Amino acid sequence: MFAIVNIAGQQFKVKKDDELFVHRLSGNVGENVEFSEVLMTSTGGNIKFTDSVKVKAEIVDHLKGDKVIVFKKKRRKGYQKSNGHRQYLTKIKIKDIA
Repeated sequence: MFAIVNIAGQQFKVKKDDELFVHRLSGNVGENVEFSEVLMTSTGGNIKFTDSVKVKAEIVDHLKGDKVIVFKKKRRKGYQKSNGHRQYLTKIKIKDIA
């Protein structure tokens, strides 16, 4: 069984015991979170579009992603600008789809 769920503005295909990296969620490590915006579920090839399904997950860790380098340059003008950032992420583990 899997479900397509909207988590923090992004859509993910999740199954039980999956671990995902999503945008930073509020809550502490070890807390349970519930996502009610489930777009689709599938069990054994039967696809259902329903609103009554909820996905339960546990927050495993808060961390930062890999560094992304942004480099801008305009040729023959002497302009170079380097910038970078690290995205704040939350690692979650899917407990149940019910």
